[in-house]
Amino acid sequence: MTELAEWDSFYLIVGGAAGALIGLQFVVMTLIAERPQVQRSDVGSTFATPTIIHFGAVLFVAAVLRLPFKTAGQLAFVIGVTGVLGVIYICRITWRMTAQDIYEPVFEDWLTHSVLPFAAYATLAIAAFYSTSAFTASLFAVGAAALLLLFTGIHNAWDATTYNVFTIPKIEAAAGKEIEEKSD
Repeated sequence: MTELAEWDSFYLIVGGAAGALIGLQFVVMTLIAERPQVQRSDVGSTFATPTIIHFGAVLFVAAVLRLPFKTAGQLAFVIGVTGVLGVIYICRITWRMTAQDIYEPVFEDWLTHSVLPFAAYATLAIAAFYSTSAFTASLFAVGAAALLLLFTGIHNAWDATTYNVFTIPKIEAAAGKEIEEKSD
């Protein structure tokens, strides 16, 4: 499988970026956790956890593509299972987005937390299915799916960070003023 050798630098960059972003996400969540917050565990597990899963999936795919598989079928099996599990996970996240009542998702949330990740994981599964007949095209599809998950994760991490830094303090300040007015 010499065609994989041509992808070395791509997956070195993508995998390294995913690993670094996982670490950065942990730092941000640690800093945000220091603030007193209202009960929002459903929102965190619905909107923040998938970001780490996406970064982890990119890192996993980058690592798997560097494993010394003997046949394309073995590689396709691992990538296919990753894609199918990702699709199942995104279906669960989409359901959780509708079930939680603390935050009302807007179009951008549906796009970046549901539609785009679903497309990326489905692309992994489909690329694995076609890898025996169109191996080179499948490699490009896997690369595109990895980039889509990486950039979706970056967007979602930024969105969660800005929401927690800029929006939550305003909501908490408004709630504090409301409580203060009632006690007077």
